[in-house]
Amino acid sequence: MKVLQSHRPKKKGSCYQVRGAYEELEHLSIELSAVRGQYIPTTGAQISHQYEQASTPVKSVDVYAVVMLYIEQRCAEQLNKICGNTFSIEIQPCHGTVHNNPSSTVQVTFRPRHSSIHPVRADFVRQQFITFYQRTASDLQVTSVFVSPHGHKDLQKRFPHLLISPSHDRYEVTVTGPFVHIVKLKEFLLKNTKSSGTCPSKCLADTPNSTAGPSHSNNPEEESCPICMEPILPMKKRTLQCKHSFCRDCLTQAFDYKPVCPTCGKLYGILKGTQPDGGKMNVTKNSSSLPGYEKYGTIIIHYDIPSGIQKEEHPNPGQPYEGASRKAYLPDSPDGRSILILLRQAFDQRLIFTVGRSTTSGRNNIVTWNDIHHKTSTHGGPTHYGYPDPDYLSRVRDELTVKGIK
Repeated sequence: MKVLQSHRPKKKGSCYQVRGAYEELEHLSIELSAVRGQYIPTTGAQISHQYEQASTPVKSVDVYAVVMLYIEQRCAEQLNKICGNTFSIEIQPCHGTVHNNPSSTVQVTFRPRHSSIHPVRADFVRQQFITFYQRTASDLQVTSVFVSPHGHKDLQKRFPHLLISPSHDRYEVTVTGPFVHIVKLKEFLLKNTKSSGTCPSKCLADTPNSTAGPSHSNNPEEESCPICMEPILPMKKRTLQCKHSFCRDCLTQAFDYKPVCPTCGKLYGILKGTQPDGGKMNVTKNSSSLPGYEKYGTIIIHYDIPSGIQKEEHPNPGQPYEGASRKAYLPDSPDGRSILILLRQAFDQRLIFTVGRSTTSGRNNIVTWNDIHHKTSTHGGPTHYGYPDPDYLSRVRDELTVKGIK
């Protein structure tokens, strides 16, 4: 019990419930393992007989191939941190058979390297991946741009946060990455095109004076802006409270999109989203229960966002977008009702939806979910956006807290 005291445990039947960042819970898991005499990978200690497991059950996670490819290519460090030394990751089928279809899914499995790893630890790693995947996917956009036949290699060097892949059209590439970096890419291509007087498909190949990467100086101590990747001029430098620095103009534009640090995500001010105007959020209830919440009824949220014309804050201003009607489900429990109030506030701040490209259908210019996750099914578990999912309410509360909604 002494190990748990700093985590403010709550008694839940024969168990204790604790909350905290994944790093904190990982450390707690190691401490508890030491107390119980479990196998500890870093020390090679032996597990006690009462916790011994013949094999750890393995549950797979179904995810979109395009998002998983981005995570593998651009978030390898975070993925390795989740796996640690105790788990290996398997992805089936391989990306080469599915990458051309935006709605294709792959199955991700975390397999323990030791048969003695406790099932609770395996589930912890799986839940950590699900949270990381959802947060990554929520800010990703997929778009197409025209470059020279070999220009995508130059662009990839200049924009390392983006995943740039050639397509069947030799003058077109597919770009996957966070919205703010895609905006910077499009601005660069437009600026390059105007200065060279050529069409976009030749903007990199036909301008000999354009550079492939950031124009770094010979000063090894010179700091680069994480957004534009160019050296930060001292008179144009802005450092946030979180100690991350940027070009003042780059940060201003990033804050126009979302007032958070582009590096660590710390919130500065009140967050306003790009959800189209005119939407409605209505709530009904019924007496049926959700898996895992058998004592309570169900809250049904009805979202209705009408079709309209995109504004400057959207990917293609002036073009029409297709609206959407969605349903989401919460348990009619005290925690569920609390989350409902927070979701209402998020809706009023235009944070629930945005306009972009659907990761399920691959269609552009439609209303899509933003980065606050909803349960759109009553069953199927977390991989099918349904219940049971005992950690969902705490996860979505954390997502809302990051946006300043408490």
